[in-house]
Amino acid sequence: MLVVAAVGGNALLQRGQPLTAEAQRANVRTAAEALAQIVRAGHQLIVTHGNGPQVGLLALQGAAYKPDEAYPLDVLGAETEGMIGYLIEQELENTLGHDHAVATLLTQVIVDPNDPAFQTPTKFVGPVYSKEEAEARGKSAGWAIAQDGDHWRRVVPSPAPIEIPDMRVLRLLLDQEVIVICAGGGGIPVVRRPDGSMIGVEAVIDKDAASALLAADIGADALLLLTDVDAVYRDFGSDAATPINLLTPGEGRALSMPEGSMGPKVSAACSFAELGGDAGIGRLADALAILEGSAGTWVSQRDRVEP
Repeated sequence: MLVVAAVGGNALLQRGQPLTAEAQRANVRTAAEALAQIVRAGHQLIVTHGNGPQVGLLALQGAAYKPDEAYPLDVLGAETEGMIGYLIEQELENTLGHDHAVATLLTQVIVDPNDPAFQTPTKFVGPVYSKEEAEARGKSAGWAIAQDGDHWRRVVPSPAPIEIPDMRVLRLLLDQEVIVICAGGGGIPVVRRPDGSMIGVEAVIDKDAASALLAADIGADALLLLTDVDAVYRDFGSDAATPINLLTPGEGRALSMPEGSMGPKVSAACSFAELGGDAGIGRLADALAILEGSAGTWVSQRDRVEP
């Protein structure tokens, strides 16, 4: 099977952890072991990942420069793709004993310049703050801020991905049986100009939406959306919360899910399943078990068939 595994930002840098290289490497090492199990089971693997904390950190560092010298979000997104991709690539190679070729592909993703998301920022980036600190930082830096659980964070535009122009390169790598790490942080947001050329834009694309588009375009057999929660829950956060083992796309669309966490994953899983694919949602540590049907939530239009 060709499997696209989307690793959530919380799996790479857990909430409250320091934004250090050591913390990220330790988490990536754990993630690599879970992903390696998919490869050892005989499946072909594409890895995507989040970048919210990392791109926010680079933006904070950029704030030390004059406003007209700070790098835009598309460039920061490319930097995080290289940084996180390097860590995943190296730890996967180490975990697999250097028996498999692994490569990181900086991936451009085209968005619509007229997407209404540019007028309504919703994508969380960077560290968490108290409401007072977030408001102060937002005022001085010109940020939009929003509540994220018990904390507050910066939010930026998150337009929908519509095309991945680097698919030809990705297919060449897959033909050579390379494990590919790509579309990190949802990919580098770009728009196509009237003359056909492309240029980056200030945005961060949702990683789950980009992963679903990638999985559909590449013809993947399964899409795994991996996070720090073991399954999709009905009535999540209440005393009546119960895990859901199997969902149809219609059932998934009918669920009320938090937009800042599980909502995008359920939406992406439903989008891929509506095109005939199969998607699983659950903990990163359970990646292979989700694929094999013994953990997580499976989203499909078909009855469950063991891979």
